[in-house]
Amino acid sequence: MHFQILFLTVLWCGFVDSRKIRGISSSYKRFYRERKSFLCIDGSKIIPFEQVNDDYCDCQDGSDEPGTSACPRGRFYCTNLGFRPHYIPSSRVNDGICDCCDASDEYNSHAHCQNTCWNLGQRERAYVEGQMRTLDEGLRLKQQLIEEGILLWREKQAQLRELQQAAEDLQIKLEEHRRRKHEADRLREQTLKALDAGDSGFRSQNSTVSSIFQLLDRNKDGSITVDEVQARVALVHDEERILSEDEAVALLGGYHQMDLTEFRHTLWDILTRGDSIKIKHSDGAPGRLLVEDSPLKAADRAVEMETTNLKKAEEAYETVNMEMSDLQKKLATDYGTDWEFLFLNSQCYKLKVYEYTYTLCPFNQVTQKNTAGTEVSLGKWGMWAGTPKNQYSQMVYENGEPCWQGGSRSTTVRLTCGTETALRSVKEPSKCQYIMDFQTPVACQPVLKQRGIHSEL
Repeated sequence: MHFQILFLTVLWCGFVDSRKIRGISSSYKRFYRERKSFLCIDGSKIIPFEQVNDDYCDCQDGSDEPGTSACPRGRFYCTNLGFRPHYIPSSRVNDGICDCCDASDEYNSHAHCQNTCWNLGQRERAYVEGQMRTLDEGLRLKQQLIEEGILLWREKQAQLRELQQAAEDLQIKLEEHRRRKHEADRLREQTLKALDAGDSGFRSQNSTVSSIFQLLDRNKDGSITVDEVQARVALVHDEERILSEDEAVALLGGYHQMDLTEFRHTLWDILTRGDSIKIKHSDGAPGRLLVEDSPLKAADRAVEMETTNLKKAEEAYETVNMEMSDLQKKLATDYGTDWEFLFLNSQCYKLKVYEYTYTLCPFNQVTQKNTAGTEVSLGKWGMWAGTPKNQYSQMVYENGEPCWQGGSRSTTVRLTCGTETALRSVKEPSKCQYIMDFQTPVACQPVLKQRGIHSEL
């Protein structure tokens, strides 16, 4: 029993003495239990224990002098209770400058160091707490933006389907307009052949019914009315007299208007006989009859109209295809695993730095404009270039305008967590190479373990 007490006493004394060794952390105290000898931590040498911290360097690794400045490779451990512990080079021990906030490095110098660890710890904890609050709020906003991104993605997918359907419909209409244009060209050729054959009347079987119908249809609404008959048709034997309403209705088969099908079987037959009525000149002047090439003019107008309609159809089809291509390109862009960055598309953010205004348009381009209004491209969207753990932490914009020293301008955009989405800073660390700090909630990442700070008094 007496032996056990003696052994524990010796062990405790050794433990207490090891705690008195300056400049070591708790994880290294096992190497400094007081014994007759001390083994250098690198195993290179054994020295008497009383030579530890004797201000003379015996071990090559400096482990025998953790609390002095004797060893050039030595390190002094600042415990810094209440703040963050850290190591300093042993050359700074007792050099008259306070390096450790607990003043432990200046235990034998003329410097009068105050223990500032608690105040530093308080400020650090307040800062970290503020950062954590920002992170929590940023993550909350990020979740909202993720939900909005998913909805926006679905909307764009639906928009793409609508554009694809519109393109299919326009393709059908385009083919129909091409067919009509081809038919108008063919009928014009028939009219030219009929005129070349000397048949200047309307009795020729090659005369086009639709051309005459379109000639009479002044407002091009697909039907001939009483007013249009009165304006374009005259009596053979009384050219100057305008037809009465009853006469015009009679020519329209008793109706006030007729379409092309009805025209073919009624008024067209009367016109082709040529014994009672004929068509006036296109300006409608009384007494001036339509010249012999009026069927050709009608055919020309039909070709012109179908050409215009075809051009409009082609333009509409091209516009839809361009919109569809642009949307497909946008949907092919990587907007994050949950489309959280999709809301940045089509947005631009500005920041004025001295005489320049910088504009970042995510997934598009970066520009710089001076006070004179001259704008320079600092790069177009290239790719994500973050770390393997977080590839969405950095953007690269490449192939901007050429730099006067050669090469093209480029911009790296670093994304940081924040409760607002804004461009925070712009730097040019090297010629024509720019770095931007861009803050946004979607850059916030969950933290698994907060950096430790001693809270002990």
